[in-house]
Amino acid sequence: MTSIETTPTGTTPAVKAHDAAASDTATPDTAATSPAATSLPAPETAAQDAPRTRAAAAAVMVTAPAPGRTQRRPRTAVVPRLAGAAWLRRLAVPLLLGLACVLAAAWHIAVGGSEIPLRDVLATLAGQAPDGRTELAVTEFRAPRTLAAVVAGAGLGVAGALTQTVARNPLASPDVLGITQGASFGAVAVLVLAGTAGGLSGIAATLGLPIGAALAGVLTALAVFVLAWRSGLESNRLIIVGLGLSGLAAAMTTWMLTLGDVTNAAQALTWMTGTINGRDWAQVLPIIPLVGAGFLAALLSQRSLRVIALHQDTAVALGMRINVTRVWLLGVATLLAVAATVLAGPVAFVALASPQIAKLMTRSTLPPIVSSALVGALFILLADLAAARLFAVALPAGVATAVVGAPYLIYLVVRQQRQTT
Repeated sequence: MTSIETTPTGTTPAVKAHDAAASDTATPDTAATSPAATSLPAPETAAQDAPRTRAAAAAVMVTAPAPGRTQRRPRTAVVPRLAGAAWLRRLAVPLLLGLACVLAAAWHIAVGGSEIPLRDVLATLAGQAPDGRTELAVTEFRAPRTLAAVVAGAGLGVAGALTQTVARNPLASPDVLGITQGASFGAVAVLVLAGTAGGLSGIAATLGLPIGAALAGVLTALAVFVLAWRSGLESNRLIIVGLGLSGLAAAMTTWMLTLGDVTNAAQALTWMTGTINGRDWAQVLPIIPLVGAGFLAALLSQRSLRVIALHQDTAVALGMRINVTRVWLLGVATLLAVAATVLAGPVAFVALASPQIAKLMTRSTLPPIVSSALVGALFILLADLAAARLFAVALPAGVATAVVGAPYLIYLVVRQQRQTT
């Protein structure tokens, strides 16, 4: 008997076509499964995924910034503490260095041929001298020498900070660039020629040494800039040219010493070592405005120093006229170095070591101007005290600075070599 299948009432041809297509595309496993079994897991999966979907949506709502507003980084308490510590350190170090300079200056005045009690020195400096003898000894004989040490040290410290920042090299300093050696040649030439061939005397002999040292130092700096200029001043070329001219000036100074007599040669050698012995107010007061003007110019140029310490392309992109700025800053450094050399002679290694010591104390990225000046002043004060008190014969201050500075220079060279390798 043949059976005839009947189609349920109400079923349209479209539904039948859909069911036929579904049955054709079903896999054997799916075809073997009953309709009830295939429809049960769907509600369970949806129920399990619903909480995850809601949690993800809530996370997006929390983390996503509002329309038109940028997302800000969450603030923490660590950053303000670090910034506050750095700011406190940069403020505290100059204050402590200034206090140390005051105490060292008072001690420098107190010791001498006859020691003066420290309280009498402080009272005299405050305008309340205990007696006329103490006032005369402090204000007329010892204070000019102490002030010469402070002014010369501050000038050399700031000159070294400017030179090292412009050259981006801790080995750069007015000593390395030949500025102090050029000033030495000018001073020695005046001392030798005035005593032998020049025949200078009186006020001409008094003004001849500082004028000769200043002119020779400035001319040496100009020669360094001109010879090192190749579409601008590059730090390595500047240092190499400076070393060459420094050697040339030293050779010419030695030759000049052979032309003079023994007395003038001995006086010139003492001055070349670096000394503040015998300084009076007539020698100190004219130098103070020069060093003060250079120090003020360095303070006003701190923004340029921060920019010029960056890469040359970065500085140019920030709109800096880099060659003009370099010449300006090196010109200020030359003024400070020449003024300090005229006052105290070419005291070695002060301009080299003081900026790096100040940078280490303040933990700053660049040698700080104020701290470098204070470290330089303290350096010469302590060096003069050590040279005068630790040996049987009083020695120039430059001897003590050379004893400390020479090992430090070797350390800098070794560190630079390790960084480049």
